[in-house]
Formats: sequence, C-alpha cells, structure tokens
Amino acid sequence: MFSPQEDTDTSTLGYDLPDIEEAGELIVITISGPDTYFEFRGKGFGLQHDLAEAFARHLGVRLRMEVAHDTAEVLRRLGNGEADLAALQLPAYKGMTRLANQWLANQSAPELARAVNEWYSPDLLAQLTKNRQDKAPARRRPRPVMLDAAKGKISQYDELLQRHAPTVGWDWRLLAAQCYQESAFDPQAISWAGAQGLMQIMPATASMLGVDGKDVFDPATNIEAGVRLLHKLNQTFSDIRPQSARIPYILAAYNGGTGHVRDAMALARKYGRGDKTWRDVEPYILHLSDPRYYNDPAVTSGYLRGTETHGYVRSIMDRWMQYRGEARSVSNASTPAPAKHPRNKIEVTRPELP
Repeated sequence: MFSPQEDTDTSTLGYDLPDIEEAGELIVITISGPDTYFEFRGKGFGLQHDLAEAFARHLGVRLRMEVAHDTAEVLRRLGNGEADLAALQLPAYKGMTRLANQWLANQSAPELARAVNEWYSPDLLAQLTKNRQDKAPARRRPRPVMLDAAKGKISQYDELLQRHAPTVGWDWRLLAAQCYQESAFDPQAISWAGAQGLMQIMPATASMLGVDGKDVFDPATNIEAGVRLLHKLNQTFSDIRPQSARIPYILAAYNGGTGHVRDAMALARKYGRGDKTWRDVEPYILHLSDPRYYNDPAVTSGYLRGTETHGYVRSIMDRWMQYRGEARSVSNASTPAPAKHPRNKIEVTRPELP
C-alpha cells in the first residue's frame, strides 16, 4: 500500500501532457462523494468532477473518472501511473506535486502540473460552485394525480401507456405511476440533470435507444423509449424472481443506476440480509449516501443520493396501489373501477452500523 513516507520511483513513467494530448484522454482519480464525484442516470456530478471536466475540455481531450475507496488507493494508483491527476484536496506527498487547486500530479509529469496551475483560478472554482447550486432540483408545477378521478382517467396518455406497458410485462397503471413521478405528465419537462420528457430520458440514453434529440419530447416516442429501457432493466435483474419481486429493483435502477442497486444488494449480503427481497435491500439504498457504506469495499459505484432513489420507489409503488383502485382501462372505460386493494406498507429498518 502506498503511504506518504514511501518513495515511489517515477523516473521510468515519463507520461506527461503531450502523451495525454496524443491519447486524447485525461484520467482523473478521486473518491466517491457528493462533493467529489458520483453518477446519476449515467452522468457525472460533483464539484471535483466538474473541475476535472472543465480542465479536460480546456485541453481538448475526453475525461475518464476513476474512483478509489480511500486516499491510500488514490496515492498508490497515481504513483503507479494508473491516473494522471488526483482530484481531491490533499496535502503534499513524497513523489507527488501539489497543484494550485490542491490536486496532486505525479512528479514525472511537470508539464501537466504546469498546465493545471496556469489554467486554474479561484474564480473558476466559485463559478462551478454557483453552477452546482443553480442545478438544484426545481419544484414542478403541481398537477393532479389523476386527470379525471370520476371517470377513472389518469392522464391524457393512458392509451399510449396501455399500448406500451406489455413490452415490459407491467400493469399499465404502474407505468402511469412512474410517468407521473418522473414528469407529472409534462411532455416538455427537463430535470436538473438534463433528463427530458414524460419518462425523463437522458440525452445519452436517448441516443443509445436510437431516439433523435428532436423527438424526445414527443409523448409516444418518449414513452416507447422509456419502456424499452425498462425492458432492458427487467432483463438485467432477471436473477430476481418472480417478476413481480423485480419491480422495485427496476425502478431503483431507472432512477439511480444499475450499479448502485447491485451495490445495495452486495451490502445486504455482507450484513446478513437477503439480496433478492426488496425489504432487505431497501435500507442499503438509503445507506449509499453514508460514507461508511459507499466507501465499503463491497461497493463499486460509490455514492448515491439514496434518499431520492428510496423515495422514488416508495412513491411509485404507493401511487400504483392508488391507481389500481381508481383507474380504468381506456378500452373498458364503461366498466366499474376495481375495488381498492389493501396495501401492506413495507417497513424500513436500518441495520446497525458495523
């Protein structure tokens, strides 16, 4: 393990700014956290990430973020040449150059260190901090949970939801509950993270699904794309059976990412819980916002805004139960609404910290 007292031989590395520019990639290592780096729906966030992204853009290269479990791993991997920069506010260590923004570079990369120092300014940091504050989630305009409760009509998109729900094998009212949670049935909605439309599709996801940017706000296209993503997640979590038990895992992954859900499952196993029962996994979704858990060796994807993902799943499941009692199929709108189903609320018990 690398330590501050350990002398690392960097004389043979010689990987400096010209090599980075030729490769077209800057590798930056940090630890996971709300102020350093985390992913939400496949997009990087965190102040240190934003700073690294700005520097990579300045160089004209792509950025690759790497996450270590602790500062010792950061120093070891930087010392071994596995990363170009350490994006953390760290003191000086032997074999490392401490930069103006308190990052570290290997002493074998003096041109890179000089480039960072010439580029960085406190004003830049202040602007990035302000940008982060400006990205805080905006409150949506309140909309009714149901368009016409008397007629059992959830939204003007009920027919589209019923048409596409069979793709993932879901009750259409579950899909409606998710759609409401995502956008409150606003086809022009754009989230603080850049997700778009009724099902809040990220631009990169839309591209992966073959959806043109100009079409993402079209209700039919957006719902169809969201359902295809749900179908992929349904396949990803096919190890959880029956399919009905898979639903909260799929919802959590849609919101927070598959890697974070798998991390919560790994923590549940580690602490003696089952990983195929949501009641056992749910507390660890919450704990992924606690450094004692997201820095656990069992965790690979790091920090998660756990309260958001936890609340997302709970809200959709609760609203689905409401819709099951009140919503009617478009093709059978004249039939009486089904009786309300009793709901057993899932209790969340927080495990003792190790």
